[in-house]
Amino acid sequence: MVEKTYSSEMDITTPHLDAMNTSAQPPTNDTPLCYTINNPPFTYVPTIASAYFSSIFSVLGITSNLIAFVVLIKSFQRTRSSSRSSFLIFLGGLVVTDFMGLLVTGSIVVSFHLTHFNWRRLDPHCHFCNFMGISMVFYGLCPLLLGAAMALERFIGITRPFARTTTMPKRRTVFMLLLVWFTAGCIALMPLTGVGSYHMQMPGSWCFFNISSEGGDLTFSVLFSVVGLTCIAVSFVLNTVSVVTLIKVCCGQDNMQRPRDQEVEMMVQLILIMAIASICWCPMLVFIAQTVLSGHPLEVIYLLLWLRFASWNQILDPWVYILFRRAVLQRVYPRMDWSQWSQWSTLNQSFRSTISRITHSSSLGRPLSSEEMGQNERLNETPLNG
Repeated sequence: MVEKTYSSEMDITTPHLDAMNTSAQPPTNDTPLCYTINNPPFTYVPTIASAYFSSIFSVLGITSNLIAFVVLIKSFQRTRSSSRSSFLIFLGGLVVTDFMGLLVTGSIVVSFHLTHFNWRRLDPHCHFCNFMGISMVFYGLCPLLLGAAMALERFIGITRPFARTTTMPKRRTVFMLLLVWFTAGCIALMPLTGVGSYHMQMPGSWCFFNISSEGGDLTFSVLFSVVGLTCIAVSFVLNTVSVVTLIKVCCGQDNMQRPRDQEVEMMVQLILIMAIASICWCPMLVFIAQTVLSGHPLEVIYLLLWLRFASWNQILDPWVYILFRRAVLQRVYPRMDWSQWSQWSTLNQSFRSTISRITHSSSLGRPLSSEEMGQNERLNETPLNG
């Protein structure tokens, strides 16, 4: 008998593969679509770790998102910046999405380990399985789409600051947030229209779309991967341009027109969110695309491994805002002075001005006058600590 170890996104079980296959009811003509590939009930060896791990995983994620939501509400009430308000609305949407995703999918998985219910008896018409599959796709795509939308909002705010009005940003942000949810919802509902299909997945505690290289399943699998990878790529490009632009603005001649502390803080948080999404989701998205395009059979153990990676995204996201705020960083590292950013910018401009004067004088073929030398010395003596 061949024994393999499987782990779903919220459970760890050690099923006996041969026993699982022989004990499953063979599909018949009247077998619902979601059970035609993996037909419960399955025979496997449950472990205590399964229930404990899935419970701890869910509670940790839900608690983290609740803490982040409370912190975001307090920050939103104190902020006076329209760009900051828009960013906090997006973060709030991300936290709510992650919270609901953990609550919905986690409650199903934990209930399965506590009751060991039979999916065929509980859900003879696949409604419950389809609901979980829709939830997995919807709450999986939303963080990636929101990351791209946040990157776009920051890109516009930094590179086109005069394109914003004083009344539109919040309404535009809410519209973009609703559009993200609507887009993810439409994609998640596509298998119900025949483009793809939701199926029971091993080891029997969850449902997901069928990863196959045939027909509508191929179309939906590629669509899911392409949408996810495109969101990550768009986020990377827009965030890179925003960071470069922000550095140029802060070091440019207009660096003292308004404080940049909040913009720097928002970009740091956004880059961390993008990095977490990339690390957690890229293996899963690439694995799905590689499997269906190569025509190789699905390797369940790798699907469950990468799904575990993707699930951590919902837990790590809220801690980006909880921990990486100026108030928290200044408590952890009191010597950190965010005002140094503008002071370093002033020093940088003074240095550039000196180089420009020297270069200009050299091009004219004459040395610097004593007046010009004195002016350069005064510029270079700009204090860093006020």
